Amino acid sequence: MEIEYLFRTELLAADPLCKIVVDLLAAALENSSVELAADLAYQQQRSPLQLWLALADGQVIGCKLGYERKPAHYYSWLGGVHPGFRGQGIARELLRQQHAWCQQQGYNRIRTQTYNHWRAMLLLNLRAGFDIVGTVQSARGLVIVLEKELAA
Repeated sequence: MEIEYLFRTELLAADPLCKIVVDLLAAALENSSVELAADLAYQQQRSPLQLWLALADGQVIGCKLGYERKPAHYYSWLGGVHPGFRGQGIARELLRQQHAWCQQQGYNRIRTQTYNHWRAMLLLNLRAGFDIVGTVQSARGLVIVLEKELAA
């Protein structure tokens, strides 16, 4: 099986791809698709979202979403790989592509957040050069805040 990677400079609310991405994230993050759709709609109103996709046989099996946090700072917001396709380096490749694009666009710092129970994502981020810069208590538990400086 060959994995194809695609990039979209903007994900619009009216795009049918939104539902596909929400369903994938609901499966990957074990979260409510209704809540994720609301979060996505809210973020789309605030700032353009960039989208990296991984496809197998035309089916979306992984994605990574992000947006400009402030000038020169990017926020890697949501991402996930369908549980049936994990362990194949898909998340690592989506992260690599996102960071390469951010560098090309002149961003010098990327921030992301995760929870301790998503250990694979936490470890992926640490291996990719992120540093833990803080924590925040949320209704769902302790949020780990990570940042990575991009090479100039």
